[in-house]
Amino acid sequence: MLALFGWRAEGDLDDTPRCVMIAAPHTTNWDFVFMLAIAFALRIHIAWMGKDTLFKGPLGGFMRWTGGISIDRSKRGDVVGEMVARLKAADALILTVPAEGTRRKTKYWKSGFYHIARGAQVPIVLGYLDYARKAGGIGPRVMPTDDLEADVAKIRAFYANIPGKYPEQFCNIEFAPPRDDA
Repeated sequence: MLALFGWRAEGDLDDTPRCVMIAAPHTTNWDFVFMLAIAFALRIHIAWMGKDTLFKGPLGGFMRWTGGISIDRSKRGDVVGEMVARLKAADALILTVPAEGTRRKTKYWKSGFYHIARGAQVPIVLGYLDYARKAGGIGPRVMPTDDLEADVAKIRAFYANIPGKYPEQFCNIEFAPPRDDA
């Protein structure tokens, strides 16, 4: 399929059986199709989280078969804690997360991928889809540290020149400031 569309897969996971992989930029529904095709071409089985409505009806089985994990966004839950537990319990799990959380332009990235990786003590793998070069794959790894800003700076530097299908939809790579819930 990749060759049919003029795309190629790049990189490999070497000896990284458990990780959180960012899927970015995420600006179109085509990203999902290319992400799956690239994972197949690289011979890696990824898991990904999606809203529960994707898993209803006739496509539900297909979504699970492709690695989908249903998330009910109508209920407040501990998705980060659940994913940390899954990663810690697994011998091999590549949890792929679109850090933007949506295809539309947003002000901030979702920070869940970072907290999952940090809690599970696994690296963050920088997965990408470069629509200008028609290449996608696996970039460097960032092991989360106590220095969030330095970690985000590494991530931001990697994605600086990787355009999505709709580059104007790709948001700045930064997290929302912590909320004061007190």
